[in-house]
Amino acid sequence: MPPHPAGLGSHTWVVADGYIPPYGSGPEPEMTSHDSICMLNAGETEARVEVQVYFTDREPAGPFVLAIPARRAFHQRINDLDTPERIPLGTDYCLVVTSDEPIVVQHTRLDSRQEANALMSTIAFPA
Repeated sequence: MPPHPAGLGSHTWVVADGYIPPYGSGPEPEMTSHDSICMLNAGETEARVEVQVYFTDREPAGPFVLAIPARRAFHQRINDLDTPERIPLGTDYCLVVTSDEPIVVQHTRLDSRQEANALMSTIAFPA
C-alpha cells in the first residue's frame, strides 16, 4: 500500500446540520461553542477548497477559500470564517465543501452552553 493513498476521499461534501451555539460556558477559546469542519488531504498535491454556506431565510454566503497542504489534516472552525463575511451565531445553516483534489470531511460541534458539554461529530456526506 502506498504511504499516501492517492484519490482518498471525494471532491464534493455536504454538511446538512450546521448551527453555532450563540454562547458557551468555560474558558475561552478552548471551550467556545463552535462548529468545525475537519479535513484530510492524504494526496500528494495541495487542495484548494471552497466552502459555500446555505441558510433557511437568506442567500448563501461564500465562497470561503481554504488551502490544505498535501498529506495534512486541517481543522477549520466555522466561527472563524470571516471573508467574505462572518457566519451568524445561533442560526441554522448547511455547508457544501468542494475541492480540486479528493479530500475527506468530518463535521464537529462543541456545544458548551451548559457545564455538561456536548460534543457531536459525524462524517459529511460525500456527493
